[in-house]
Amino acid sequence: MITSSANQQMKRVIQLNKKSKTRWEQRVFVAEGIKMCLEAPRENIEAMYISESFAVEIENSEERRRQFQGYSYEVVADRIFQAVSDTKTPQGVLCLVKMPEYRLEDLLGDNQTAAHLLILESIQDPGNLGTMIRTGEGAGITGVLMNRTTVDIYHPKTVRATMGSLYRVPFYVADDLQDAVRKLKEKGVALYAAHLAGNLSYDQPDYTKDAGFLIGNEGNGLCPETAQLADTYIRIPMEGKVESLNAAVAAALLMYETNRQRK
Repeated sequence: MITSSANQQMKRVIQLNKKSKTRWEQRVFVAEGIKMCLEAPRENIEAMYISESFAVEIENSEERRRQFQGYSYEVVADRIFQAVSDTKTPQGVLCLVKMPEYRLEDLLGDNQTAAHLLILESIQDPGNLGTMIRTGEGAGITGVLMNRTTVDIYHPKTVRATMGSLYRVPFYVADDLQDAVRKLKEKGVALYAAHLAGNLSYDQPDYTKDAGFLIGNEGNGLCPETAQLADTYIRIPMEGKVESLNAAVAAALLMYETNRQRK
């Protein structure tokens, strides 16, 4: 059993939780919680750690034994697990997961499915990003494109907010977002920008063909250069004195309208 926070494995967990640079250099991230660990592709799990209390739960619960059958893990003293955990009330299990590799082309779906893309510029809130990915899976998107100044998709809060969708929704982080968007246009993807200048209600365009939605920074929206790449500006009608919606809520409306039309 690991009983010291000076243990090299525990130091590594702490660094992976804290530093985006470390995650991307090692191409490994931390997934914490029962659901996130059990839904991770087994072949991508590099290591698993459980608290001593959770080890007792596995020993005493037939359901837990069945869930974790076949997994290799190391037991960590409760106080050390609490220290390395990114949550206030840890469930007692975390794992290190190898990052998947995606290309821009992987976001376009297949011959039977029209592309349904979420294109994100400089989203800053980890919870917003994770919610978009989770909602996107529910709405049937084929992938997410984002730029480097969007919050790290492997930020612990983002990972938790995806509730496992991170493992199933392809994504691509572009060094040059505008260049990547141009490539999508060349492949026939119609681009729609959620924009205050839009005069077309979001439920009016036809989204049944290849479509991508541009969503900008929570405070500043899309930069002018990115917004200009859109084929159509759309708006979400507002009542009262509200000017705009939360970025994740706006994205959800657009994705589910596309899902509705395609059904």
